[in-house]
Amino acid sequence: MSFIEQAKAGDRLALARLLTQIENDEEAGRLAQTALFPASGRAHLVGVTGAPGTGKSTLVNQMALSLRQGTDETSGRTAPATVGIVAVDPSSPFTGGAILGDRIRMRDLAGDDGVFIRSMASRGALGGLARTTSGVVEALDAAGYEVILIETVGAGQAEVDIARTAHTTIVVMAPGLGDEIQAIKAGILEIADIVVVNKYDLPAADQTLSALKAALELGAASPTRLDDGHPEAGSNLLEPASVLWRPLVLPAVAAKGEGIAQIVRAMREHRSYLVQSGELRKRERGRLRAQMEQMLRDELAARFLRAQPDGRFESALEQVLNRRTSAREAVRSLLEGTGT
Repeated sequence: MSFIEQAKAGDRLALARLLTQIENDEEAGRLAQTALFPASGRAHLVGVTGAPGTGKSTLVNQMALSLRQGTDETSGRTAPATVGIVAVDPSSPFTGGAILGDRIRMRDLAGDDGVFIRSMASRGALGGLARTTSGVVEALDAAGYEVILIETVGAGQAEVDIARTAHTTIVVMAPGLGDEIQAIKAGILEIADIVVVNKYDLPAADQTLSALKAALELGAASPTRLDDGHPEAGSNLLEPASVLWRPLVLPAVAAKGEGIAQIVRAMREHRSYLVQSGELRKRERGRLRAQMEQMLRDELAARFLRAQPDGRFESALEQVLNRRTSAREAVRSLLEGTGT
């Protein structure tokens, strides 16, 4: 039996090997993605983003524990959900390595066969995710995990790539970090379906919660999404918000497990909204469009560079380095075949 069949049958070791091949962008990983893709598309993809120090990993750990406990009074679930976790850690700009320390905060999940945790390095990619995160998520989806929690790097307020990847986006903030002002200025709330004010036992937590609620109520930040029908959907991330779902602002103390049930309930309610409104298919279409466009850009650039004879690209780079031409002009010359 192949790794692919073993992974689909629940073999965790086979799945781990497949994920490594996908993360390393190996040929075997690409073939595995193609084989697994028809079995994907069933999981609820939940993104968790926010600045460093807001407690994202602890929150993800507690959410996974809650999902594994099963039913609540509003969802009607009778069985625990299987949970996949993809935690993206920043890579060193010098060595390319990453600590992959999110597992340290998720020790409560160790030994649970219904949870699969995959840590991966960003490998220099911007936007909070790695280039192969989508492939890893799709493999976990195809392997049968019902909810996949995707934790971003947490490098700042510009992590909006998660909005292209997840069905439900949770933005995590904490009192005393000035996050509410930065979020309003940077527009990070525009990707949020749920806003969590974590560490709510800290001073000024009420003010943070009130400021975020006020911003949302005034329309300063509303949920926006990629519109696959927009003429510039390839370049624009967001679309006007739906009036049917407004972001919820919820308090939590993840380290103590407080407020987690309400967050999981809101997550499930958002999933129901997406299905009933038809928004889920729109978001899935936008996610796949963004993924295909990124692959297309990468492949076209790679093919172009491979096709350059006699070191033309390096020659053009040298001219730019010596300020004999601009980078834009050098690229234009290469595309038109007039570069030297």
